[in-house]
Amino acid sequence: MSERLRCVVDQLAIRPDERVLEIGCGQGVAATMVCQLLSTGTLTAIDRSTKMVEAATRRNAPYVASGKAEFLIASLEDMNLGDRRFDLVFAVRVGLFHRDPSRAHELVRPWLAPGARVLSFFDVPMRPGAVQTHTV
Repeated sequence: MSERLRCVVDQLAIRPDERVLEIGCGQGVAATMVCQLLSTGTLTAIDRSTKMVEAATRRNAPYVASGKAEFLIASLEDMNLGDRRFDLVFAVRVGLFHRDPSRAHELVRPWLAPGARVLSFFDVPMRPGAVQTHTV
């Protein structure tokens, strides 16, 4: 597994019962690590690439089959998750969170549970300034 993503997931401080939303899941490597930490919690992961969502779904097939994870083709700007709410939202190297963090946070706001955390990572997490945290 990716050491960089391991550092990211470690910084998420995931609780076993959390409802987690990953923006830009890529091939699902971080999703696997997140699912390993969840017991009653769930992961919803989105990516705008059909190819990446297919790869993430294959990589995490046991978690998908058990209902612990789902992977959706969607962009942050267009996603519609209905009345679902999340305790934690995270993104790794998602340009909008870097270029326009206020806009990114506004887009995820409808899906945040009270006290939710939003974390975005742009580079190696150990570097100063590599993570931005926003609690609602």
